[in-house]
Amino acid sequence: MAGGETLRAALAAVVLAAWSAHGLYFHIGETEKRCFIEEIPDETMVIGNYRTQLWDKQSESFLPSTPGLGMHVEVKDPDGKVVLSRQYGSEGRFTFTSHTPGEHQICLHSNSTRMALFAGGKLRVHLDIQVGEHTNNYPEIAAKDKLTELQLRARQLLDQYREERFRMTSESTNQRVLWWSIAQTIILILTGIWQMRHLKSFFEAK
Repeated sequence: MAGGETLRAALAAVVLAAWSAHGLYFHIGETEKRCFIEEIPDETMVIGNYRTQLWDKQSESFLPSTPGLGMHVEVKDPDGKVVLSRQYGSEGRFTFTSHTPGEHQICLHSNSTRMALFAGGKLRVHLDIQVGEHTNNYPEIAAKDKLTELQLRARQLLDQYREERFRMTSESTNQRVLWWSIAQTIILILTGIWQMRHLKSFFEAK
């Protein structure tokens, strides 16, 4: 179980990297909820930008959603505590700061039950997630906190160190899980070969 969870975290990290660079989109139905699991360090700001498009049967294409259609965003930390739960519009931005390192669950679903136009339809959601250093506007931070150039550079280095340490820890854990999975596979193969030889010897003796 622990190996499966860690492997899922590794896959989530890959998805997270893809989000940071390009973003993604997905489709949801009228009552469907879509959730993502993200591995996030502690004390890290996360910013999500999204926009929605509604499937139009006449043009057979996705068109910008009407203002009445919104999205509900809910985020839970590794302990299952709700970090964010809020209703947004058809296009918006949500932010939260992690206080516990580990897997965070980010879920989105539409308010389609109040939107007759969407009933039975399909919604395309464009989502872009930015985590950690990528979310920081350092010139703005320097102006707000009145930091010198040296202090600002130290802040940047600290943020980079925290993310790098978390990344190295995750990679080390994932590598150990990978080798353990390989070892388990080899043990199963050897056990199977031994059992086959034992059964063969048993039937030959009969």
